[in-house]
Amino acid sequence: MSWAASPAPASGGATRADPPGPRRPPGRAGARRIRSASGLASVIGAGVIWIALLGPVITLLTHLSAHAIASSLTAPGALDPLYTSLESGAVTVAVLLLVATPLAWMLARGTLPFPRLWETGVLCSLLLPPLVIGLVLVFMVGPYTPIGELIGHVHLTATNTFLALVIAEVYEAAPYYVLGAQAAFAAVDPRLEQQAGLLGDRPRRVFRRVTLPLAAPGLAMALAVSWARAMGAFGAVIIIAYHPFGIPLQIYNTLQETGLASALPFALVLLVVALPLPLAAYTWSARAAGRRRG
Repeated sequence: MSWAASPAPASGGATRADPPGPRRPPGRAGARRIRSASGLASVIGAGVIWIALLGPVITLLTHLSAHAIASSLTAPGALDPLYTSLESGAVTVAVLLLVATPLAWMLARGTLPFPRLWETGVLCSLLLPPLVIGLVLVFMVGPYTPIGELIGHVHLTATNTFLALVIAEVYEAAPYYVLGAQAAFAAVDPRLEQQAGLLGDRPRRVFRRVTLPLAAPGLAMALAVSWARAMGAFGAVIIIAYHPFGIPLQIYNTLQETGLASALPFALVLLVVALPLPLAAYTWSARAAGRRRG
């Protein structure tokens, strides 16, 4: 046995050593390729679902022509239902903002007794089919009901009037706003409100200077969704407020009178007036959430 050094070190060479740490298994590159392939498959699947969800919008745009839009929208009185929908939608949003915001705030802060009972009531109104809402509203605010008689004393009626249209839209859109506003208020850290109170701010001032600015993006999103819901309200409207009709009923009447193709331009009008506000609110809400995280 020889105790001499090996030839390589003696001649100044260096032996090749394995890098420190655990040895990579030979299949690591293949696993990376598999993960990449699965990621690509996920993106393709998401794209298919996204296109499928946008299918109705894509179909609407591909079946319209500039001539059809111009001929339909330039007819005498063609845009009157649009003006009716815009007016009723604006009144509906104002009513929800004034009436439903306090309820959403109290639900978010848990200041109401039996909070689950209150939330169940909101969910019940959300889950009621629009046609059922319309039927029930007839028996609730119709001319031969106590509420209808009370309204009649001021020479108003809640059937086939602008007031009836607003009532129907409020009942169809209110649950969406309450739940969205509740989530917006719940996302505000109560400790910030408590700190403002410790600094001497009164509750109203805390709400105005702390709670409301922080919840504003979420409130805007909830209000925008309610706007879109009110603009597209149909089930309750067709029963209790057939006149004066807005865009949804104009689409329905045009479909019944002259067919599918002639109703598409008015469907585009409904999309144009209902979609921009939710998109703008979503963009604001996403940017606000990004600034908070960043």
